[in-house]
Parts: sequence; C-alpha cells; structure tokens
Amino acid sequence: MKVQGSIALVTGANRGLGKAYVEELLAAGAKKVYAGMRDLSPSTDPRVTPVRLDITSADDVAAAAKRCGDVTILINNAGIMLASPMMTAKSAESMRHEMEVNVFGTLAMMQAFAPVLARNGGGAMANVLSVVSWITYPLNATYGASKHALLAVTDSARIELKAQGTQVIGVYAGFIDTDMASGLARPEDAKTPPRQVAARTLKGIEAGADHVRADERAEGIWESMRNDPEGLEKYLQQAWDNRDK
Repeated sequence: MKVQGSIALVTGANRGLGKAYVEELLAAGAKKVYAGMRDLSPSTDPRVTPVRLDITSADDVAAAAKRCGDVTILINNAGIMLASPMMTAKSAESMRHEMEVNVFGTLAMMQAFAPVLARNGGGAMANVLSVVSWITYPLNATYGASKHALLAVTDSARIELKAQGTQVIGVYAGFIDTDMASGLARPEDAKTPPRQVAARTLKGIEAGADHVRADERAEGIWESMRNDPEGLEKYLQQAWDNRDK
C-alpha cells in the first residue's frame, strides 16, 4: 500500500522512536497521523491529532478504535524495557510488566484495529519487535522474552489477517538511539537513528514486506543465526561475562 495519503496511528508517539514514526509518516505524505500517548501534549502540526492512549487500558484502546475509525496504518511502537537478566530476584516481576505492555497491550491494539483496517481496505500494521525477538541478550533477558512472544503474536496475526488484506510486518533493529537503549548499550555499540528505523518500516509497508531488518545489527544477527550460530552463542556468553567490565 501507499504511505502517501494514508491515515496512521502510532502508539508511544510522544518521544523516541514513536516521535520519529510520526515525523517520517508526515514526510512521506501521510494525510493524518494520530499520535497515541499516555500523557497528552499538543501538536503544532494540523495533520497530527494527539490521542490519549495507554495500550494496557482496555477503555483507552476501545476509545481509540472508535475515535480513529479511518486508520489505514497502525504502528505498534509503544513498549517498555526494564533491562533485567533472568536469574535475579525481580526478574519475574519485570517480565510480567514487560509482557503486559509489549505483548498483551500490543495484542489488544491489533485486535481492536483489525476490524478498522478491514473496513478501510485492509491496510497495514507494523509491530516494533527487536533483534532480541530472535536471540536472548542476557542483560535484558526478560525484555527479550516479551519480544519472543510478540514475534509469535505477529507471525500468527499475519496468517490470520491475510484474507482481509491486512499486511502485518515485524520490524527488527538493534540498539536504537533513544532513551530506552541509553542504559544498556555500551559506548562502542553503534546506535541506529530512530528516523532510519521509521523510514525503513515505511519502505517495507510500500513494498509489501513481512519483515523489515532496519539496521546493520539486525542484518548481521540474521546472517549469524544462519551461518555461524555457535559464534553468535559465544558472543552472547561474552556479553554476560564482560557485563561489569
């Protein structure tokens, strides 16, 4: 489908990657962008409509689906990362919170907006996953578990919604240059500009892609999983062993 002339909803749109999606959609010619956020802030651009939206609130999700009934593109960007390894005292608590937002909140949005997209010709929904939906990076293992789960949700929805003409895309990136990654990435780790991730997502929508590898880290890990899985396992072990260095 074409991004130009589309009507989009972006969750978690007030900052970071969500804000970049809003900016990139407008630059690509979107007619209107609903900016979903928990705490409303005004926009000076008449094409942007702020919408109060906590994706873990059933009332907020239902209200958004009713208000934004003209949406043709849904960008499921909202998420949290608590940077928790698995074998810690609070890992279960962290994982429950991440699952609630990253998995169940996103699923609620997908279920609420699938009928909206169907009425509007099929459209597209893009779920921001991560390279840690493929691997388990030990320093944010509980977050990775939530993204593994969201990958399953995304892949299943793609199959289930094909008949109504809805494109379901998984978006994969490494460290994105946002506040979320600031406490986890090392100084030597390359961080991807948020606008790059957003731009590649929109290109994927227009190309009819199912998967968007949005940066070099995603491309590299994708290749390593297939060509050097043992080397990738060693890298992950080293990341854990060198965590305090």
